Amino acid sequence: MIIAAFSILLAMPELPEVEVTRLSFASRIAGAKISNVAMGKALRWPLGCPPDSLQGLVVLGVRRRGKYLLLDLSRGLLLIHLGMSGSLSFGEALSPPGPHDHFNCLTDKGLLRLHDPRRFGAVVYAPSQDSPVAQKLLGTLGVEPLEDSFDPELFAKALKTRQTVIKQLLLAGNVVVGVGNIYASEALFMAGIRPTTRAQRISKARVFKLHAAIREVLMAAVAQGGSSLRDFSNTQGQNGYFQLQAMVYDRAGEPCRQCTTTIKRLVQGQRSTFYCPQCQKP
Repeated sequence: MIIAAFSILLAMPELPEVEVTRLSFASRIAGAKISNVAMGKALRWPLGCPPDSLQGLVVLGVRRRGKYLLLDLSRGLLLIHLGMSGSLSFGEALSPPGPHDHFNCLTDKGLLRLHDPRRFGAVVYAPSQDSPVAQKLLGTLGVEPLEDSFDPELFAKALKTRQTVIKQLLLAGNVVVGVGNIYASEALFMAGIRPTTRAQRISKARVFKLHAAIREVLMAAVAQGGSSLRDFSNTQGQNGYFQLQAMVYDRAGEPCRQCTTTIKRLVQGQRSTFYCPQCQKP
């Protein structure tokens, strides 16, 4: 029985997909005792401890910080990042490890496995969330967009100090974390803001619209199981379908659903950006 599994090829899992993953197995693995950990080929970062030192530890719960999953243990925590092509599975009867299965954690409730063909993902042990190894990964992350700490007034103040174009600022993750490429394009469309506009030039009223749009887009994506750009599916094998209602993302050359103007595509920081030149103003 597979409890949690998904894969996105050539498209980095973004906050909604990571949150969907967390929700799919967090309650099932809580309280599980680790009996064995086996590592495959080297991932982006080393585990940071001998695998057998995790034996006997209990998984207390699963949290998310940005695009990281945090498995709280009875001693320390594991930080898991899915990279570009990683997928997690957790189940009672998984197949034997394959060549792309690089982290296998056997517990008394099932096997947690990271499958990552491109090996840009990582599983890192940290003694605590405040330890240097954890802070190196989490310390520069901005506020969580779905939590109360994402305040519109503070968001507006932060943008006023930045000359970066707004799309790149959202992707950087140091002001607000987890607004990846798909959802940044969608939120900017909803707010009527051109992705090439410099952050400090956006009026407070428009920043407030963007703040609301970011929350609305991300919550809708989580509710709809994320976006299936390749072979993403939830724990029941169902695809996410947020992409089916996308207003601009991956719709270059098609008419805007709002005004019929042709959707444009441009490249920003080696990532594709989609926008409507009529509905989104500089």
